[in-house]
Amino acid sequence: MLLIGYGNPGRGDDGLGPAFSETMAAKGLPSWEIDTDYQLVAEHAFDVSQHDLVVFADAEIGASVPYSFREIKPGAQEVLGSHSLVPETVLALCQTLYGAEPRAYVLGISGKDFGEVKEGLSAEAQANLAEAEGFFLDWAGKLSACTA
Repeated sequence: MLLIGYGNPGRGDDGLGPAFSETMAAKGLPSWEIDTDYQLVAEHAFDVSQHDLVVFADAEIGASVPYSFREIKPGAQEVLGSHSLVPETVLALCQTLYGAEPRAYVLGISGKDFGEVKEGLSAEAQANLAEAEGFFLDWAGKLSACTA
């Protein structure tokens, strides 16, 4: 299983994805490979193809809940570019290039302060991050129990 947290920690709450994946990496979750990056790029398709399940963790703008979690499918080729991709496009590349279609989810963690060049998360983002971590650890624990 693969967790990819992505975003720019130098843009306030856009760093929620990396903060999440770094926290999960520090916990040493068994059966999980953890990756942290600034953005999703085409090269992530190979990494994704090597796993049966992937979770993309990112900051979410304008959400009314602390976090969201949804299953996604390959798609969104119209946003294919060389600079930054959405998770659905990474899955489409994974399917096209490597013939793999892992189960995939997006964990969106709600943030408030974006765009300004600054390190650190807002107080609201930190609270939302804690809720998302609790949810994920519970979900991953149940998932591990089902696959054991």
